[in-house]
Amino acid sequence: MKIALMDSGIGLLAAAAAVRRLRPDADLVLSSDPDGMPWGPRTPDYVTEHALGVARAAAAHRPDALIVACNTASVHALPALRAELEPGIPVVGTVPAIKPAAASGGPVAIWATPATTGSPYQRNLIREFAGSVDVTEVPCPGLADAVQHADEDAVDRAIAAAAALTPDDVRAVVLGCTHYELVAERIRAAVQPAGRPPVDLHGSAGAVAAQALRRIGAAPAPAATLSTSLAVLLSGRPSGLPEAALTYAEGRLLAAVAPTG
Repeated sequence: MKIALMDSGIGLLAAAAAVRRLRPDADLVLSSDPDGMPWGPRTPDYVTEHALGVARAAAAHRPDALIVACNTASVHALPALRAELEPGIPVVGTVPAIKPAAASGGPVAIWATPATTGSPYQRNLIREFAGSVDVTEVPCPGLADAVQHADEDAVDRAIAAAAALTPDDVRAVVLGCTHYELVAERIRAAVQPAGRPPVDLHGSAGAVAAQALRRIGAAPAPAATLSTSLAVLLSGRPSGLPEAALTYAEGRLLAAVAPTG
């Protein structure tokens, strides 16, 4: 079994690690676009063109499924990706976890890139899944880029700025960009100072990993033998994991698998 994941950058690490935990025997293909990122502020046509390029590089490895581990690509490019790759390769998109966050009763904050915050796409999800809940949309300028480059100071500044825009009474925070899941505990510490009630964080990595397995009829098998196959593609070029990836627990988990190139 082989699962491919695509993103503009290392935001795909969270979903890849989730796949690794559910099926340690799965071969992985990680395809990203460092030459063309960030995708967030780009036009839909640009995102679609680059997403197709990244997906084609992954598809050349003949995966059983492709996870679009990127909110921006899922918004703009998912129809084009499915039109080109399905039914041969099931394509699983990423949707912000607004529905499970709203199920807690709120209030809810949605942390997302400035381009996604306030977008018709996100507003539609709020209306559909959180219409009766108090929701605050929180733009997080610079956070995804800081995470991508493992810039600790910039991550701290961006999280602090977003936390200052997050109401004190929130009970759930949606991580509306896959990069944010890599610094989830730092976000939790910022929105839940000592003495405040617990705040639940809702990412998408686990859900999309489980959905990819369902699409190919594979059940979770956490005790399976560890695979030794990991292919890393940077704008189509075979590579190893970027150094910044090893800053995060998810990257170190994947680094236990020797790259095949």
